[in-house]
Amino acid sequence: MRPLQIGITGGIGSGKTLVCKIFATLGIPVYDADSRAKALMTTDGILISAIKKEFGELSYKTDNTLDREYLGRTVFNHEERLQTLNNLVHPRVAEDYEGWVTRQQTPYVLKEAALLFEAGSYKALDRIIVVSAPLYIRIRRVLGRDRHRTEEQVRDIISRQLPEEEKVRMADFVIYNDESQLVITQVLELHHKFSTMQMKRTQ
Repeated sequence: MRPLQIGITGGIGSGKTLVCKIFATLGIPVYDADSRAKALMTTDGILISAIKKEFGELSYKTDNTLDREYLGRTVFNHEERLQTLNNLVHPRVAEDYEGWVTRQQTPYVLKEAALLFEAGSYKALDRIIVVSAPLYIRIRRVLGRDRHRTEEQVRDIISRQLPEEEKVRMADFVIYNDESQLVITQVLELHHKFSTMQMKRTQ
């Protein structure tokens, strides 16, 4: 039987990567959609051809690595072009993810993605976890982690993501990473819940 598919998301600085690491220590496979997307943009022939066709041969360097500087100028600062790029990337990530799921032997798997709701990929998953933290904590974390960013840049990124309250409203489960309660305890509760859910499905 296919494992339960659990999505996990959260705004920048919420701590979803930390939460995923805890699940991973419990033996749960985690598919990092954002990392896989970057990898596929340099390894997936179909995707590479589509990007070159849409944005030109200059999208890639002579060694076939993605020219992020070029794409940054021509795509990332233009909402419409960024949407076009996402429309090319997301179907290839979905196919890659589907192949990955079929190879897993655990009761459930996690799909981690920053834009899980925005990309619409949450619809194909069984349950969704949102990792939540107050805005001031998220900003503080990102500034401590990404020394090259300013507070204004962090706030700009946050403003372009789905609002926190909207994410929480759409979630099946919320893990609060607000420094007032233990994250590990919340993860263990969900781990037990998902394992039990899958057990009942197989009976």
